[in-house]
Amino acid sequence: MILSRYERMIAKRYLLPGKGEGFIFLVAGISLFAVMLGVAALIIVMSVMNGFRAELFDKIVGLNGHAVVQGYGGKLNDWRDVLAEARKTPGVTSATPLIEQPLMASADGRVEGVLVRGMDVKDITGNPTIAGNVVQGDLRSLQPESDNVAIGARLAESLGVRVGSQISLISPQGLTTPFGSVPRIVSYQVAAIIEVGVYDYDKAFVVMPMQDAQILLLMGDAVGMIEVETVDADKVGEILAPLAEKVAGSAVISDWKAMNSQLFEALAVERVAMFVVLSIIILVAVFNILSSLIMLVRAKSRDIAILRTMGATRAGLIKIFVTVGVTIGALGIVAGMILGAIFLFFRQSVVNFIQLVTGQNLWDPSIRFLTELPAKTDPFEVLGICAMALVFSFLATLYPAFKAASTDPVQVLRYE
Repeated sequence: MILSRYERMIAKRYLLPGKGEGFIFLVAGISLFAVMLGVAALIIVMSVMNGFRAELFDKIVGLNGHAVVQGYGGKLNDWRDVLAEARKTPGVTSATPLIEQPLMASADGRVEGVLVRGMDVKDITGNPTIAGNVVQGDLRSLQPESDNVAIGARLAESLGVRVGSQISLISPQGLTTPFGSVPRIVSYQVAAIIEVGVYDYDKAFVVMPMQDAQILLLMGDAVGMIEVETVDADKVGEILAPLAEKVAGSAVISDWKAMNSQLFEALAVERVAMFVVLSIIILVAVFNILSSLIMLVRAKSRDIAILRTMGATRAGLIKIFVTVGVTIGALGIVAGMILGAIFLFFRQSVVNFIQLVTGQNLWDPSIRFLTELPAKTDPFEVLGICAMALVFSFLATLYPAFKAASTDPVQVLRYE
């Protein structure tokens, strides 16, 4: 929309408060502030939701892969053949044998439920989610028959242990006696403490070499499952379809979508709901723009009539008032983007400050899964939010603009 010189001049004058027009300017300022809050709220919430999903996906997939090939009864006896088939499958980038079993752990009279994971030493040290989040100790101490383990940071707190402490793992699969089964209790030394950032894992994980896990669980040479990663997590079902046919009858394949379907579906529903609810803030701001322009048209009716008698066209008046409204909306959008960026940059500090002031734990890792508030801003999503706000602002200007253009100078100036 190209404005002539006089149209730009008049639009600029109407954006600034004139004599006796302080209330109109106040309403316009409130409209700008409301647009800013609406855009900032949408950017912040959508970025946090994106970050939450991305962080959860990275942590969960980093530990469990895109899919697992799990043997019936929790054992995969012919795992070497299955491992070879998995690695030969087109689209598979890695396949890792492992054992995963829920057990009990005790230390100094404290007892906690744990998830024991047995992996090859090279797979433990080569896993970025595990190796990149060691807070104490050294994973290189986890050697077969060393009786060393790595545990989650929250589990270490619950058991009151640190690097060098002893913990006992209790397995119900023990020796059978005439009086029944005796639980198997084996002591291990804590060689490392890891914090992957997902509360459920940090609260339960006990990582040990594969051979030690096989001895603890009396599994012989068998493993529990094979973890598989592919070139595309979203197409994991299609990629592993040939492998599923080959292992049918002895094992079953579960991908990350099936294993975490409820969690990610809930996040998707919440994301859409939050977008719709917060979009209402922008709609409210748009109605404020509408009302301020209506008041401006009524206040400037005499000026509009004079402009019409001087040769101003209806199209010119429409462009003037559309420019005024869109400018208010655009300034609010820019301010909202700046406010959203500042909040996202200092998001954890803001959460900590609110917790300090209110005394409430707003980010409980046991409920939120993650230990810190995540964020991941999608530029295309931000552009979509800004475009939506700009379109709403434009639509809000149409009625006042056409109302101003339809002003009859004869009727307005009759008694002047």
